[in-house]
Amino acid sequence: MSSQHKFESHSEEMSHQSKVKLTDLLSRINEEKKIERNRNLALSVAAVSAVTVFGIILTL
Repeated sequence: MSSQHKFESHSEEMSHQSKVKLTDLLSRINEEKKIERNRNLALSVAAVSAVTVFGIILTL
């Protein structure tokens, strides 16, 4: 009887632990890729703008 009780308590502990799902991981990776892409785009726009303004200032 005690072994049955141990098994039940162990199975309850396992059900309370969080499980990692592959779909959750993939969606998180995709979200991070989107954020990184937006950051890179913003950095590129800022760099091009800075070069353009610097070029305009030099031509004056």
